[in-house]
Amino acid sequence: MDQNERNQVLDFASQAGRILLENGAEISRVEETMERIAGSYGESDEKFFVLSNGIFTTGQSYAKAEFIPIKGASLDKVVEVNQLSRDISTGKYTLSQAWEQLERIKNLPSKPSWELYLGAALGCSGFCIIFGGGLMDCAASLIAAIILNFFMLKVAGPYLSKALGNICAGYIGTILCILLQHYGIGTNIGNMVVGTMILLIPGVAFTNGLRDVVNEDYLAGITRLADALMMFMAIAIGVFMAFMTQGWIAGEVVQVNGMITDSFTARIPIQLIAALLATIAFAILYGVPRNRCFSAGLVGMLGWTVYLLVSRYTVAGPFAANFLAATVVACLSRAFAKFLRCPRTIFLICGIFPLIPGGGVFWSAYYVASGQLPLALSSGMSAIKSTIAIVLGIMIAANIFNNKSFRRC
Repeated sequence: MDQNERNQVLDFASQAGRILLENGAEISRVEETMERIAGSYGESDEKFFVLSNGIFTTGQSYAKAEFIPIKGASLDKVVEVNQLSRDISTGKYTLSQAWEQLERIKNLPSKPSWELYLGAALGCSGFCIIFGGGLMDCAASLIAAIILNFFMLKVAGPYLSKALGNICAGYIGTILCILLQHYGIGTNIGNMVVGTMILLIPGVAFTNGLRDVVNEDYLAGITRLADALMMFMAIAIGVFMAFMTQGWIAGEVVQVNGMITDSFTARIPIQLIAALLATIAFAILYGVPRNRCFSAGLVGMLGWTVYLLVSRYTVAGPFAANFLAATVVACLSRAFAKFLRCPRTIFLICGIFPLIPGGGVFWSAYYVASGQLPLALSSGMSAIKSTIAIVLGIMIAANIFNNKSFRRC
């Protein structure tokens, strides 16, 4: 192989890694895919170093560094590139044919607008039920989610920075819920806002950050978790500003007396249906291929089932419930990935979503706005403990499946 061919192979591997990284793949998958592609085309002297926002590729007389900003996710592209790399390893494509396939993947169209609005509406209303909301609270979250999704797609995404966009979105979403409750749609603002704010939660950065830490990619993991933390803080600032605005207008901050659980929607069958539909909805928002959305929803529902059973019917507290549920989700993600022959990323990111402590963002912001600082601190610490439980669950699952019978899918 001459130097020009080597350069083309490394260019191709670098481009494939870029598509993976900017669309929600974890660091280990990006590195492994790039190595598989280069090795399949006979380039064995390459070195790939992947960070959360950059790829460094070196070879004989070759060096390339790319900055890749952290953004959203389109997991269908992750699935396609993963499959392309495996087809390449079996000799299915020449390098020129592989370039054509990679360009096709790069230019895959986004989900249609109606699908994104449907995903936002079903996802937020479903999570409102999961967090204890009644049917009217669910309806309020649905309405607020559609309007908020319009703002994110048409205003925040094209024109605002990520941090400012989330501050504005947190403000708008909270104000919408306060107004809807004022006009008789929904009864508990806490449930309504938490359900609506789930649309803004950086699930991809949060989950991949945890996975990178578990895989001992500490620098990348901390960077992604820092990005997720900044988004959580931006959302909290928006929620805080909304309650402060309401307090200035009404003379006092509206009273929210904790999470109130509706007796009808708290029933196990309703909870499981809501978890299934909400996870499927977020699979749609994250660009999971349509034929894998139900499987991702099933993983989320089964994880939530474990959480409910442990938290309701045992003496174990929320920490143990989150730990066991996260372990089950991570194990199921591995099993589904092996059975369906696609990246486990799509199942883990969506399946872990019901467990992400997004409610802590709202309650911390509300308690600060209402001057209840001890409760704000307590709410923040609960969110941190939930995060630690999820990390431990993913870590345990990674060790359970760390054997030759469960190679990375």
